[in-house]
Amino acid sequence: MNDIRIGYGYDSHRFEQGRRLVLGGVEFSGEIGLAGHSDADVLIHAIVDALLGSVAFGDIGEKFPDTEEKWKGADSTKLLSQVVSMLSADGWCVGNVDATIIAERPKIRPMVDAIRVSLSRLLGVEIDRVSVKGKTNEKMDDVGSSVGIVCHAAVLVFKNKKDK
Repeated sequence: MNDIRIGYGYDSHRFEQGRRLVLGGVEFSGEIGLAGHSDADVLIHAIVDALLGSVAFGDIGEKFPDTEEKWKGADSTKLLSQVVSMLSADGWCVGNVDATIIAERPKIRPMVDAIRVSLSRLLGVEIDRVSVKGKTNEKMDDVGSSVGIVCHAAVLVFKNKKDK
């Protein structure tokens, strides 16, 4: 019998001049970046929170606190790799990821394939197990006013158990 769990993650960051924009480990050249202690990859942060939450391992702020200098400017792909390793060490495998990036800019669709390839590699799953969608907020609220980017992520993880 398999033990199956789902997790949900959310993150948001404001735009900040002078920083590069990275989503899912993919750089959007020529775009304004996001403010944050690390590289502020809002997509990976939401996925990390979903993975940690799925197995009750805490959250991104607990594992990688912004009060610690060692995480300043951290590459979020490394954070995700650490979390995948942590889950794997406890017998968990990633089943699939479904994420939605909400932003007026940049347009996400042209980069979706590159993001999916990046995430499938980092998560150790086939590309057909990674879904990334871009949506706007129809010019409503701060996200609609292009103040920042929001991301929601859902994950399924499983652990194979031997039948007794």
